[in-house]
Amino acid sequence: MMQSNTNPITLALDVGGSGVKGRCFRQPDEPVTERVRIKTPRPAKPEAVIATIIKLLEKQRPFDRVSIGFPGVVIEGVTQNAPNLDGQWKGIDLRHRIEQVAKAPVRVVNDADMHGYGAIEGRGVEMMITLGTGMGAALFSDGRLLPNLELGHHPFEKGFTYEERLGQAALDKVGKETWNHRAQRAFALLQRVFNYRVLYVGGGNVRKLTGKQPDTIVLVPNAIAFSGGVKLWDAR
Repeated sequence: MMQSNTNPITLALDVGGSGVKGRCFRQPDEPVTERVRIKTPRPAKPEAVIATIIKLLEKQRPFDRVSIGFPGVVIEGVTQNAPNLDGQWKGIDLRHRIEQVAKAPVRVVNDADMHGYGAIEGRGVEMMITLGTGMGAALFSDGRLLPNLELGHHPFEKGFTYEERLGQAALDKVGKETWNHRAQRAFALLQRVFNYRVLYVGGGNVRKLTGKQPDTIVLVPNAIAFSGGVKLWDAR
């Protein structure tokens, strides 16, 4: 049930390839519960992941609304794919499924989009990429999202995609030094293509980046996704 119209409590959920995280907030910087993480089930089929989301949701009550960052394309609350989750995710009405249990309004967006909402200033061209199991990306112009930017699956170099060169499997294979060189080449290429004012870099592997970054690149903590889940409700 809704607790307050003026200061609603938002449950922000971040669904990842390795874990499902959640925390409640009254404001983007005002948490009201402790962070809870549950390991992503494997195989990560829709019913198993939805059951995990519901389990986490029940641990976080009470709340007024729910934001979900999902690792795949989402159109009007319906998942279209989930490259880093197992199983058939096309056509799953995740928003409706969770609303039925939450008894509260739910918004579902791509996980990089939710990270981006937490990071951006709302000025000029701003880009968000997340480095983790895969690579997510989001693009904003004056605070407005250009949705479903599946950049991770776009060719990057040597016939491989960004995700194939920068995802967790690539990091494990080539090691941190080579992976860092690849990341710097990717950042430079994205600058030439998108002419971003700022590139925000987050995700679980952002801590593996080494060396000083240029002023146009801002490293953000993974928890920025939670702030984005709150700001999502004010998105234009």
